[in-house]
Amino acid sequence: MEYLLLNVWSTVGSVVLAILILLVMITVHEFGHYLAGRILKFRIDEFSVGFGPALFKRRSKKTGELFALRLIPLGGYCAFAGEDGEQESAPPAESFPEAAEASAAPTGEAENAMPVQSEDPRPPVQEDAPEATAQSGAAVSPRGGEFTHMAPWKRIIVLVAGAFMNYVLAVLLIIICFFAYGQTMIAVYEMQPTAEYPAQYCLQKYDVLLEAEGKNLYLTTDIAQALNEKKQGDLVAMRVSRVVEWDGDTPVRREEMTVRVMLRADVTVQNSADLDSVWTALGVACEAGEEGGTWQLANASYRFGFWETLGRSFAYSFKIAGSIFRVLGELLTGRLGVSALGGPVTTIALTSQIAGRSFRGFLEIAGFLGVNLAVFNLLPIPALDGSKVIFTLIEWIRGKPVNRKVEAIIHAVGFVLLLGFAVLVDILQFV
Repeated sequence: MEYLLLNVWSTVGSVVLAILILLVMITVHEFGHYLAGRILKFRIDEFSVGFGPALFKRRSKKTGELFALRLIPLGGYCAFAGEDGEQESAPPAESFPEAAEASAAPTGEAENAMPVQSEDPRPPVQEDAPEATAQSGAAVSPRGGEFTHMAPWKRIIVLVAGAFMNYVLAVLLIIICFFAYGQTMIAVYEMQPTAEYPAQYCLQKYDVLLEAEGKNLYLTTDIAQALNEKKQGDLVAMRVSRVVEWDGDTPVRREEMTVRVMLRADVTVQNSADLDSVWTALGVACEAGEEGGTWQLANASYRFGFWETLGRSFAYSFKIAGSIFRVLGELLTGRLGVSALGGPVTTIALTSQIAGRSFRGFLEIAGFLGVNLAVFNLLPIPALDGSKVIFTLIEWIRGKPVNRKVEAIIHAVGFVLLLGFAVLVDILQFV
């Protein structure tokens, strides 16, 4: 009973940790928008962590911005004044210098002007200009400018800033992970015995794979790309970290070396998830199970020099970003099925599983999600920042915006379709 309770609490804790990672990533994203908006003098109405009813909120007396912590910890937002563009406000009084000069004219000159008869016998009401500007919803106020009235280049910076902050945080986490624990590399756990291929042309047990055909390896897809369309009997150059000294069955000393591996089968890779022909060609053992075979591979921590580790951190982040575009391309061409993807539920489940293992797992999955969130938000899909950048660029080129209501409808429809797609891919995971 106690063991069961511990398992339950462990699972709950992992899920909470996963939700916390996603919340932090989204908050950092929105903070990027907020920071860029403040620097470029946009008017910001609210910065919120979470959705739903407010648990805590406070309004800045200096800027008028509302900061809130809300009940549902599944996101957040930075609300810019006039961001939807549906309520067009009057241009600021500063845009009309003639009017400003007239209002500032000396009293004597005003008395010489032609009198104007008014049907209203009441004396005119003198309004304070700044207050009138704020009340009429003008584009510029003491708190900053409305979103759609700011220069296009400024809006683009604000829109891209969220993804940029996600990427910066992700790279920082990857750097910390690589320096603290080393880079996670693919290692051969067991090789398929063979008498047909000479031992000098085969990988060996516990080999850590570093390069293939002169290219550094970061993801399993890197090996697939290096070996794709090669034929049985071909020799491929691979750099490995090999055990050269044993104490019984325990590895004692390793050395890096370049070996030539003779492929045992043709390599044909259909998509990012199709790696069976790669491992078959390399001679990796496969253990049969109830749900199919399991390739005898393992993860190994491998440390590089200071500068190489730093360079590999950035290269790894680029590889993650590239894998997103590759998967999208395979989806559009039909080479990869929708069932291979995961929605929010799958993401939280996988994140909780990896992050709950160790602090290293936490750093790895947080960095991975950070890069994914940065790249995904810049895609030109309606409702995402990338789509808003496209609309802003069109406005910049044309000299006038696309109808704001039409743009708002496009983003609203895009959001509904994205939400539906996320639900669909999660359902397919359990069907």
